[in-house]
Amino acid sequence: MFKSLVSMRNIIFAFFAIVFLAGIFLPSCRHELVLPFTDDPTDTVPPPPVDTADYSGVPCDPDTVYFQNQVLPLLVSQCAKSGCHDVQSHEEGVVLVDYQRVMNTGEVKPFDPSDSELYKVLFKTDPEERMPPAPNSPLTTEQKDLIKKWIEQGAQNNSCNESYGSCDTTNVTYTNFVGALMANRCTGCHGGANPSGGLKLTNYAETKASALSGKLYGTVARLPGYVAMPQGGAALSDCYVAKIKNWVDNGAPQ
Repeated sequence: MFKSLVSMRNIIFAFFAIVFLAGIFLPSCRHELVLPFTDDPTDTVPPPPVDTADYSGVPCDPDTVYFQNQVLPLLVSQCAKSGCHDVQSHEEGVVLVDYQRVMNTGEVKPFDPSDSELYKVLFKTDPEERMPPAPNSPLTTEQKDLIKKWIEQGAQNNSCNESYGSCDTTNVTYTNFVGALMANRCTGCHGGANPSGGLKLTNYAETKASALSGKLYGTVARLPGYVAMPQGGAALSDCYVAKIKNWVDNGAPQ
């Protein structure tokens, strides 16, 4: 019996001795990231990617017409020109350079295009009374519908962020983007019988020639040495400028 107790005591002693030695000599199991030593200054952990997407303002709803983004640029390009409805000329007292004056001098009646002078003059049969007047080309059906829809929606002084989120600059063509942009923001000055600076941007061939010469991107991006465009209007959004650059860099596809 005594020997059995001694034997059991020896076993217990041996067990604790093994545990003690294991704690000294075996590496501890800790979940730590140990970086290897290096004296190479270029061997650094890259920083996390930065989100450059723009989430300010509100995204553009395709079912909504925005005054600041769509209607005003169209009016500035087609109507608020020297000799017509800019501040200096104010033909017949009509000035179409900002929201308040468009509403007041254009006699816009929210929700009622048929009673809004700004809309009615687009359909005058007399070329001198129709806006824009001859020899300027009349607005297209799409442009007239844009103004009509804006009034029907309440003629609000609204705007949206055209660069909201990430800007998709892939597969930009004249047909799906550039042509409409030129028609709504540029051809008022760069169209008709006497285009500004002798530059016409009324069709694909004319716009492509300007693009491949470097002038189109230089002016809309407002680079040094170029006349900022649209002249007299707000600069294009960063997204729109990026789209034009992509289009030009890809050879200005139709």
